[in-house]
Amino acid sequence: MNTALYQARRTELARRIGPQGIAILPTAPEQQRNRDADFLYRHDSYFYYLCGFTEPKAWLVVQGNGRTTLFCNPKDLEREIWDGHRLGPEAAPAALGVDAAFAVDALDAQMPGLLDGRDAVWFPFATHTGLESRVGGWLSSLRARVRFGALTPEQQRDLCGPLDEMRLVKDASEQDTMRRAAQISAGAHIRAMQLSARMLRAGQEVCEYHLDAELLHEFRRHGSQYPAYGSIVAAGANACVLHYRADAGLVRDGELVLIDAGCELDGYASDITRTFPANGTFTGPQRALYELVLASQNAAVAVTRAGARFTDPHEATVKVLAQGMLDLGLLDANQVGTLEDVIEKRAYFQFYMHRTGHWLGMDVHDCGAYTEPSEIGQKTERRDALSGDTIVNRPARILRSGMVLTIEPGIYVRPAAGVPEQFHNIGIRIEDDAIVTDDGCELISRGVPVEPDAIEALMR
Repeated sequence: MNTALYQARRTELARRIGPQGIAILPTAPEQQRNRDADFLYRHDSYFYYLCGFTEPKAWLVVQGNGRTTLFCNPKDLEREIWDGHRLGPEAAPAALGVDAAFAVDALDAQMPGLLDGRDAVWFPFATHTGLESRVGGWLSSLRARVRFGALTPEQQRDLCGPLDEMRLVKDASEQDTMRRAAQISAGAHIRAMQLSARMLRAGQEVCEYHLDAELLHEFRRHGSQYPAYGSIVAAGANACVLHYRADAGLVRDGELVLIDAGCELDGYASDITRTFPANGTFTGPQRALYELVLASQNAAVAVTRAGARFTDPHEATVKVLAQGMLDLGLLDANQVGTLEDVIEKRAYFQFYMHRTGHWLGMDVHDCGAYTEPSEIGQKTERRDALSGDTIVNRPARILRSGMVLTIEPGIYVRPAAGVPEQFHNIGIRIEDDAIVTDDGCELISRGVPVEPDAIEALMR
């Protein structure tokens, strides 16, 4: 473990909360799956970001002077027979680079003393059930000693604010881990594509879960600890369901398959979507829609760079998709008007109803504000053309080198009056992971191709 990396993050957090501040952060709780089993445990991202510790029932306290205290499970040889090795508080300072460590059972006794004399207590708001009450109990214990000189923090502050800003820009180590995660995931997509064509050529029945199994196999084969999220493996019309999950649907010859899947590696997510012909060859209508989505992604990639706004890729995508919908007859210009009318009235929303990207990092939809902090006071209002609601717009985030986001345009054509039949039940999304650079962006997930000719060649 690179303890210096985590120490540097804790030092930066201490600077942000001020010399008299104190930050309190629990890791994620264990979650019961059924009567006698828990879900596979996954640590809290904020907690892991600051100390790299993956055991449950742990707490981290960072004081404004930089001193760090860990509370964790004590050594228990009998429990370790059942549940595995515990680091224990005795070994934690040397292993994790923290200043002090105690058994988690001592948390309630130690916290009032740690809070004494602080001017503000920071903890993540609305993320851990019961945390506010727990902090309140410690503050009440401290107030009971004010006649003896105890000083209670006067402010409670949301720890998500400074941590979100820290996590939004990825350092070199984080970028390297994310590149490796994307490489593993790209290989998994390739494996699923090739299996689909191979089984269909052999006359075998192919189900969505067959392809899902290939993804999971490739993730684990290369050291990924988990899928970063539940994989979407959607065959045929299922691809028009945005959050469809891999199930038992048949993968039919002549249809498309949309796979949205990525692994998590050492705490960092990847997120890739590819859409491909199940048998390895696009039909004419499939290729026409696919090339439109790819063109819109290329337009988004071209405007993604440091200094651009987070919304620039989405606006570039919408412009290309809207024009393509008019050109292909998905939208009737006699009814919806010009390209500008389509965009202003959001007529494209029938076929493209999500944003073009999101932050990516330790969480798939990673933390970080989408509005520019330096311009937070500026806002305009507009009336939404579809819902009629009043929308408040604030200036979008200015991209900086080291931020990581997805670029994922799509098109989803459900049968409807006036929609050309050859496009019915076709759902296409193309998603890549991009590290923002000074002069553009680095697409770290292009280990799996996106060009239709390259996909067909791969599947042959």
